[in-house]
Amino acid sequence: MSDEHSLPGRLAADLDGHFEELVRTFQDRLYGFTLRLTSSPQDAEESAQDTFVRAYRALQRYPKERIATIKLKAWLYQIALNVVRNRVRRGRLTQVTLDAPVSDSLASDAREDHPDQVVIGVEGQARMANALQKLPERYATAVVLRHVQGLSYEEAGQVLGQPVGTTKSDVHRGLRLLRAALEPELELDPVGEPIA
Repeated sequence: MSDEHSLPGRLAADLDGHFEELVRTFQDRLYGFTLRLTSSPQDAEESAQDTFVRAYRALQRYPKERIATIKLKAWLYQIALNVVRNRVRRGRLTQVTLDAPVSDSLASDAREDHPDQVVIGVEGQARMANALQKLPERYATAVVLRHVQGLSYEEAGQVLGQPVGTTKSDVHRGLRLLRAALEPELELDPVGEPIA
């Protein structure tokens, strides 16, 4: 894996020679981010690809000095967020059923050794994703950037185009709303009966 902190300097020196490195460095993270926002693997893949196309075109126009000092992570997430928002406005997102196949990212030996744990983990992820989808976009996006994608508050603020304090507030409010949405389920025992 490349050093993403020195990547802007390499892109400034040779955009075509290092753009593939940019894609390799950020493709999985941007796909994961757009998947959280769209809930559709197809839309997430198209959004991530569109992000890289837009990034390349923008970098072609930027002076070398600007490229050398760009904060790539926040800049790319901002482009990805705008791509997803534009796709939603145009109604180009596809619908995905809730009974879509489970990701193959789970290790096969984990499935064989502890299938009950795999099911619990998948169900928990599905509940969390469903709760995130029901949050207002402002809070869901802030929570995903900070706690799913691991951006700092400063980076998330740059992506969202808002002050760090506002971003912290949105993350805090989003987490509180998530907790409130998931609490009723947490107060039930494994059989679905309320805990006394």
